[in-house]
Amino acid sequence: MSDALQLPQGARLVDGVFHQILRPDHTTAQRPALFLDRDGCVAVEAHYLHKVENVELIPGTADVIARANALNIAVVFVTNQAGIGYGYFDWPDFFAVQKEILSRLANDGAQVDGVYACPFHVKGKPPYDHADHPARKPNPGMIVSAAGEMNLDLSRSWIVGDRAGDLAAGANAGLAGGVQVSTGHGGQEGERKNALALASDDYQALSANSLADVCSLIDLFN
Repeated sequence: MSDALQLPQGARLVDGVFHQILRPDHTTAQRPALFLDRDGCVAVEAHYLHKVENVELIPGTADVIARANALNIAVVFVTNQAGIGYGYFDWPDFFAVQKEILSRLANDGAQVDGVYACPFHVKGKPPYDHADHPARKPNPGMIVSAAGEMNLDLSRSWIVGDRAGDLAAGANAGLAGGVQVSTGHGGQEGERKNALALASDDYQALSANSLADVCSLIDLFN
């Protein structure tokens, strides 16, 4: 499929999973990352967002990303895109939405370093049908791939998302912690409770109203 697609700059499909490095880091020292779920955390939830006209950024998102940029914290989207697996839309739709999101962030002085997207789902259509794909959150595959390709220190990194599965992916990848936000699906019954239940001696699980609150919550920004 990758041969038939016009992939964005810095992107490739690795066994069906989208990998894109937007801002390569040529230093040898590892740096921490802020991993972000996209839909419901960065962009307003739009039920399988795939139309440019439906793109709306959650207030404060650009400020947080710009702050991470200033502190040399890599910003990486890790997003499940089951809508592709279901056949609701295809990669070009995803690319167009991504372009719009990245453009709006850039206009506000915020830069994303990498993007990873998994289309696989147990109910997906071939070739995206998979009972438990290692890249689909709550599995850690996208995070682990980003760490290897972008020289990231997972032990100092955090993830932010609206679902408990986002935080579970962070715990499974060995991150320092995660923040569950109320935007998107975050207000659904059980999401916050299940997310906070992931806290352990090795993993911090916190909650916030939105991504805009993250800078004051986690030591990554101190």
